[in-house]
Amino acid sequence: MAQNYAHGNYSHTQKKVRNSGGGRTPVDRARRALSQNFLADRHAVDLMIKAAAPEGLVLEPGSGEGVLTLALAEAGARVVGYEIDPRLAGRLASRTRDDPRIDVVRGDFTAARAPREPFAVVGNIPYSVTSKIVDWCLRAPALTSATLLTQREYARKRTGDYGRWSLVTVESWPWFDWRLGDTIGRESFRPVPSVDSAILRIRRRPEPLVEDRRSYQELVELGFGGVGGSLRASLKARYDGVDAALAAADVARDTVVGHVHPGQWVTLWQWLCR
Repeated sequence: MAQNYAHGNYSHTQKKVRNSGGGRTPVDRARRALSQNFLADRHAVDLMIKAAAPEGLVLEPGSGEGVLTLALAEAGARVVGYEIDPRLAGRLASRTRDDPRIDVVRGDFTAARAPREPFAVVGNIPYSVTSKIVDWCLRAPALTSATLLTQREYARKRTGDYGRWSLVTVESWPWFDWRLGDTIGRESFRPVPSVDSAILRIRRRPEPLVEDRRSYQELVELGFGGVGGSLRASLKARYDGVDAALAAADVARDTVVGHVHPGQWVTLWQWLCR
């Protein structure tokens, strides 16, 4: 039985693929140039569908040959799949031309205009453009959620699984919830990469946790900027009542900025910026 694969990326880890003559075929060259690795495990696809719970309009970065595309449509979504590889885009468009649930767009997802209607993003995305895709999602006003299969290390960093929190997560926390989902082993991909992946789930909150985006982001950027040598010193350079705010947020005075939970940042904003 033919195996369907979806587009992925492990640009800095994938093993070189050579044919028996020692050279590369056009397919091999495309995979290398576009950092393609393909999802080849139906169980992994099922985990993505379960995490995403797709409905309504879904945009898929990197549709590849369409295994995830078809699964999203079968789950009830109306799918717009973006594929930058013209060979794969043409093949998938031909296969799905009579399926009203699926529209295939040949092009770069990160250059696409975000829909005005509510939509979700679901995809097995290229590692080399993970940050660009995440930034695109966070900027899209009508995005409801993003379910992304990324390098496991990236997903763990963004969700605080190492006990530290990144600037991008803290800055967006009042508007988006970040969750670490199931691990997808490297054996689920072809070619087999050197690292595992994980499902990263970003969900827009029904109601923001802060009322003023600008003042919150100024607070966070000052804290992460390191002015003064510590979080406490950095905040004291601009705000009054810092010690009381730290106590209310249960943040010790010597806590490293990366160890402050995003929820504690919300409390700091409530005390310092309202």
